Amino acid sequence: MARWPWIVGIVVVGIGAGWVVTRPSPLPANALDGITGDAARGEITFAAAGCASCHTAPDGPPDVLAGGKAFASDFGTFIAPNISPDPVHGVGNWSDLDLASAITRGVSPDGAHYYPAFPYTSYIKADLQDVADLIAHLRTLPADATPSQPHDLGFPYNIRASLGPWKALYLRDTWVMDADTPELERGRELVEALAHCAECHTPRNALGGPDRSAWMTGAPNPSGDGRIPDITPAGLDWSQQDIAEYLSSGFTPDFDSAGGTMADVIRNTAQLTDEDRLAIAAYLKALP
Repeated sequence: MARWPWIVGIVVVGIGAGWVVTRPSPLPANALDGITGDAARGEITFAAAGCASCHTAPDGPPDVLAGGKAFASDFGTFIAPNISPDPVHGVGNWSDLDLASAITRGVSPDGAHYYPAFPYTSYIKADLQDVADLIAHLRTLPADATPSQPHDLGFPYNIRASLGPWKALYLRDTWVMDADTPELERGRELVEALAHCAECHTPRNALGGPDRSAWMTGAPNPSGDGRIPDITPAGLDWSQQDIAEYLSSGFTPDFDSAGGTMADVIRNTAQLTDEDRLAIAAYLKALP
């Protein structure tokens, strides 16, 4: 009988430690001190991050981030929210710190976890100056009063608290590949962080975590339609210039053209500079 208080105490301590480890962790209050966003630079970051590809309404204008697109997955269907500057149904009343915490930590202003269909697992690596620039640009876009729609998720995936342990396992701010030149550093920032290429091109395990040992080697299409290709040198034998041209025009070396969701990606990468597209290509060519 004397052992029961010890057992209860261990359980309580374990629950408390688990809560501490897995509770939502926003950016610290001083994270943006001394950082001022630049909307002009943020427009390029906006394109690199592909915000419009997910957050515009189906068939809606490309600068109105009203949300509403559906994204099927093995865990249910996620609906992109309204992130326009509308103060009620969008993010117009959020502070810059609220937005930065959502983008890089997957934490809402009221302290809830966001699902990683929002690629904060990549954005966590982004430089906070780039994040501030992006936020400054978002505030220049048209407001829209369309309410966000709830995700369609079954049990147990509809329990947001379960994302705490998931983040403890998979939310990392460490780079996957070393970069020893300025071009590779820029390519890594674009591929691993802002453009979040691995979100589609890297396979995932049963819990939805990225398999870093198979980085960029392709993955099943979440929609169930075909497979997203391997873009390491083992799966893509294009030259650096070929890749950069594809990211600009959408045309492959064989004069085929990008389709499906990749066509949306090309619309974004076409807005980058030639140097940025070459940096992305250099990163891909340098992968193991």
